[in-house]
Amino acid sequence: MNKMLWLVMMAVAILLTTSTPLLAEDKGAQSFYGTAIAAGIGAGLSIIGAGWGFGRIGAAALESMARQPEVKDDIGRNMIVIAALLEGATFFSLIVAMLLFFKS
Repeated sequence: MNKMLWLVMMAVAILLTTSTPLLAEDKGAQSFYGTAIAAGIGAGLSIIGAGWGFGRIGAAALESMARQPEVKDDIGRNMIVIAALLEGATFFSLIVAMLLFFKS
């Protein structure tokens, strides 16, 4: 996990340090825009975070159900409520990313 995180952070650092010439404004040619890149990175991070959150919710719920099977209904309901809140936050961040993309 640490090696993958280090690789991703290095890729982002290289992208951010070498993107200045790419993002320079050129009136004659079509170029990339920083807001579009930010929207793509934001949407990707949002989906990665949501997937990680759903995995943690599911793992914790199944572990607690295995320990106390008599309260599985309460745990299931609470898990669904928390997953719905997480999904709402994910949709909000994706909408913000899409607004940034279409603004550029």
